[in-house]
Amino acid sequence: MTRPGRTLVEKAIARFLRSLGDRNASPHTIKAYGTDLAQFAEYVGPQGWSDIDHVLIRGYLSNLYERGLSKTSVARSLAALRSLYRWLAQEGEVVQNPAALVATPKLPKKLPRVPTIEEVNTVLDSEMPDCSSFHERDQVILELLYGCGIRNSELIGINLDDIHWSNEVILVRGKGRKERYVPFGDSAKAAVQAYLPQRQQVLGETRHPTEKALLLNLRGTRLTTRSVGRIVKQIAIARGLSPDVHPHTLRHAFGTHLLEEGADLRAIQEMLGHERLSTTQRYTQLTVKHVMEVYDRTHPHANKSGD
Repeated sequence: MTRPGRTLVEKAIARFLRSLGDRNASPHTIKAYGTDLAQFAEYVGPQGWSDIDHVLIRGYLSNLYERGLSKTSVARSLAALRSLYRWLAQEGEVVQNPAALVATPKLPKKLPRVPTIEEVNTVLDSEMPDCSSFHERDQVILELLYGCGIRNSELIGINLDDIHWSNEVILVRGKGRKERYVPFGDSAKAAVQAYLPQRQQVLGETRHPTEKALLLNLRGTRLTTRSVGRIVKQIAIARGLSPDVHPHTLRHAFGTHLLEEGADLRAIQEMLGHERLSTTQRYTQLTVKHVMEVYDRTHPHANKSGD
């Protein structure tokens, strides 16, 4: 039995995904777009671009809801579709973007729960739990995520020669390959210096003596974001933090705690590598929320229910 040929939409999606690869989009983004757009191609079948309008796209989103997808997943599918249409317009295959006429699902504004300074210090200052398979490396992971406020992907991308010891800064490669220098403090410095001899020992026992990555797995190759996520979660849980802690939680904690201690918002923006100040201002919301919680809990006149 011969497999039917790919539809016009499927062929266009395949070319679009290849173009994302050519533009150095992350493998995670390409995979997510591929999954979402494959569902769309299946829904529209053999129809051409002229047959697909905003009404049909709304029907597609309704179909996703019926299948049990969350608002976040549906919003992501619509975003993928809009990106596809923008590319089609650049290629001259369509004139209009019907996906732009469809409203994005309203998402609940959930602010992430940020550990307190005391909670983070407990994790950083305690002995490594038994779940840690490489104590010195795992301490570096925690110190750099919280001490520098970097993303998981930026952390694993650090090479040995990116650390500028004399200036106490690390060269970090952020989103869109944008580079920035982030400072690191004494705790992070001490953790890295304690780890480097152990790193060298791991390399000596493997086939990768020239590996440039700062953070290695026990096979002597660069650590992955998935491994970092697992390590952070395991250690956090072992230290009594919430099971939903992940590497980005420590980045949030970095920004929030700096703001709580009086740091300038633009300086935080620079260190976090945010393109827009509005992104950094989310930390103001987190801080105000925290201040209100402290006020309600501690001010003697805040809660009169006991009168």
